[in-house]
Amino acid sequence: MTDKTAKLTIDGTDYDLPIFTPTAGPDVIDIRKLYSQAGVFTYDPGFTSTASTPSEITFIDGDKGELLHRGYPIDQLASKSHYLEVCYLLLNGELPNAEQLEEFEFIVTHHTMLHEQMMNFFRGFRRDAHPMSIMVGVVGAMSAFYHDSTNINDPREREIAAFRLIAKMPTIAAMAYKYHVGQPFVYPRNDLDYASNFLNMCFSVPAEPYHVDPVLARAMDRIFTLHADHEQNASTSTVRLASSSGANPFACIAAGIACLWGPAHGGANQACLEMLREIGTVDRIPEYIARAKDKDDPFRLMGFGHRVYKNFDPRATVLKESADEVLELLGIENNETLKVAKELEKQALNDPYFAEKKLFPNVDFYSGIILEAMGFPTSMFTPIFAVSRTIGWVSQWQEQLSDPALKIGRPRQLYQGSTMRDYVDIEKR
Repeated sequence: MTDKTAKLTIDGTDYDLPIFTPTAGPDVIDIRKLYSQAGVFTYDPGFTSTASTPSEITFIDGDKGELLHRGYPIDQLASKSHYLEVCYLLLNGELPNAEQLEEFEFIVTHHTMLHEQMMNFFRGFRRDAHPMSIMVGVVGAMSAFYHDSTNINDPREREIAAFRLIAKMPTIAAMAYKYHVGQPFVYPRNDLDYASNFLNMCFSVPAEPYHVDPVLARAMDRIFTLHADHEQNASTSTVRLASSSGANPFACIAAGIACLWGPAHGGANQACLEMLREIGTVDRIPEYIARAKDKDDPFRLMGFGHRVYKNFDPRATVLKESADEVLELLGIENNETLKVAKELEKQALNDPYFAEKKLFPNVDFYSGIILEAMGFPTSMFTPIFAVSRTIGWVSQWQEQLSDPALKIGRPRQLYQGSTMRDYVDIEKR
């Protein structure tokens, strides 16, 4: 809705700009006609003050520490729901009834296998290839195998593509892991739930039976749920930008994976674990806490505070509960990194400095602890993030393609290079 305007004055000329009022969050000034009317662009590096799209999927209020999926608080979803139910909610706008959920789970479960020829893609990579590089390649290659779900103008094909991406991404990530560690691929099982199936594909081997502990499966499901979507972040915006050109869904999601690979985006929990290993032993924690308080020291506590959440990360409280359960189940006696993590958490939470600065442990701190305890190498942290975020990317992609105002993305620039000049022959330079 727009029922008010903003007045912009340039060289004595006034321009009235419509203001949209959202259901939540700050008002948005509509500048779409600014260039045609006034001949000027706006300048917003990183687009941190620019709304690029209308959306009904996720809302974040960083000051209040709120994260809502279709209006439902993330802590309620993570505590009372499970990942595939949240997937249905993000895709369809409402929570499913029992029959709808059963049908949705059946479809996803029975689409988890990959085309057998795709195994050749994995074997074409070097054994020391990073799992994310494998995922970018394999997901992009899906368009070469699933031709019946690449027509973005067909709602049914878009739906099929969505199901395939949600269902097959854990299989792709697990196979990337198995290839990375030199073990045989493990096929998905239809008798296991989404999280248990992923853990089984990662950790079972043909030589002996493997039982998925329900505590670990629940923790894995919560990690998936808590990372499902996070509004218009870098990778989601990348998916939307790629989609705006009419690219097929698999190419768009591969673009999102490539963006997520960046350490400033998807690598936060890996950076947290690397920090814990740098600290090394419990007795060195006071030294590093002192360094974190020193303004002149570049060291920062990774996994504490959040760029978006200025109060607390609403996802962290739920995941802390799972982290405690996992550590109680698996123990930390023989893992120095986990000992450091628990003691660092304790000391930081009891330190007034961190409370005043609102530097509380965030979701990346606890997810890193859980994945480390489960036995995942840090190279798998971002691929697991990609599995989680696929539903967010797919939901945003679906929403964008349904927008009648969709246009190809074309950011502008503040050009500061040379103006027109004549070519100089090489012998005269």
